[in-house]
Amino acid sequence: MAGVYTVSQINAYIKNLFVRDYALSNICVKGEVSNCKYHTSGHIYFTLKDEGGAIACVMFARDRQGLGFRLSDGQQVEVRGQISVYEKTGSYQLYARSAALSGRGELYERFEKLKQELQEMGMFDPCYKKPIPAYAMRVGIVTAPTGAAIQDICNISRRRNPYVELILYPALVQGRDAADSIVRGIRTLDQMGLDVLIVGRGGGSIEDLWAFNEEKVARAIFDAETPIISAVGHETDFTIADFAADLRAPTPSAAAELATFEYNAFLEEVESFRSAFERGILGKLDGAQNGLMQRRLSLQIHSPGAVLKERKSLLSEYRLRMLQTLSDRTGAARLRLENGRQQAEGLMQARLSESRHRLALTAGRLHGLSPLRRISGGFGYLMDERGQGIRSVRELSVQDRFTVCLSDGRIRAEVLALEPEETVSRKKEQNHG
Repeated sequence: MAGVYTVSQINAYIKNLFVRDYALSNICVKGEVSNCKYHTSGHIYFTLKDEGGAIACVMFARDRQGLGFRLSDGQQVEVRGQISVYEKTGSYQLYARSAALSGRGELYERFEKLKQELQEMGMFDPCYKKPIPAYAMRVGIVTAPTGAAIQDICNISRRRNPYVELILYPALVQGRDAADSIVRGIRTLDQMGLDVLIVGRGGGSIEDLWAFNEEKVARAIFDAETPIISAVGHETDFTIADFAADLRAPTPSAAAELATFEYNAFLEEVESFRSAFERGILGKLDGAQNGLMQRRLSLQIHSPGAVLKERKSLLSEYRLRMLQTLSDRTGAARLRLENGRQQAEGLMQARLSESRHRLALTAGRLHGLSPLRRISGGFGYLMDERGQGIRSVRELSVQDRFTVCLSDGRIRAEVLALEPEETVSRKKEQNHG
């Protein structure tokens, strides 16, 4: 039938109209960046919007060389490029060749202002961050009951640890009532004494994620007693909830990784601890047994019986040595004593002979000088009345009585006259003259 065209023909025709339009081939469009995605291929997909509408945009990897900043949601930019039709879907979009910042969007301004205020209040200070339990068994989740986020969390958690209990609070995560719903979910699960909470949703534009930028949500997270992991959007998405939470996860899947521990790894760790503990105990036991054996040997060596036996043996040995030494010393002493005795006897005999000889000589002299010998020859000696010997005539006076001792008796006499030696000498001289 004439006048009937295929979809491809229509899309190609419309694209040709765009291409031939000079104004659309090099146009500059101003708007707020939204739903910005950096693809692994290097292309950037985003939306430009204003109060009255939106247009899809793409910047290919080859055109990113002149981009001096990173595109992100909320930025007010001026994009230069060509508007054309993507034939496969029949949608038109802006193929960006360059972009420049022209200001910040309203939502981005609100985001930065609230972030600054809460930061100055200290709500983001690391000192208030609670540690995430390493072995959580009861995990609360505040997110939508449907969607990829809860599915990812459940799948990752079941794979890592099928014994972890997951408790879901089905909250609104987008729209006017989403912030109040998230706050109720946080407070409800916080009262259940769970180990950790995951608060988040899947990716989206800044408008889609705005509930997690509300101050009431940030305060609910900050006031919670239970540690909270935020998991909002994709890795490049940041919300106020991320800064207020105790830990930020780049994605809901990553939050499940952080909140749950891997059961098999836990068993391996427990087995490792058990093996190490067993080795330690066995090592301690071996050490204790070796120590016990050493102490037992030491006790046997140093026991009273062993010590006494050793002392007896030493005493017997000392006794034999002492007896031998005593015998040797006694024999030597006896020999020395006998030699000394013989020497002493010889010396005494010689001394005795010598003494006898001297005695005989002395006796001969004494005999020659003995008064008795003289007395026996007609001599005698005088004593006064007191029995004292008289040696001089001056010791007597006329009429004194004295005694004359002779060899055969005594004579009692009286002094009739005294003639001293000088008187006798004068008389002799007179007689000779």
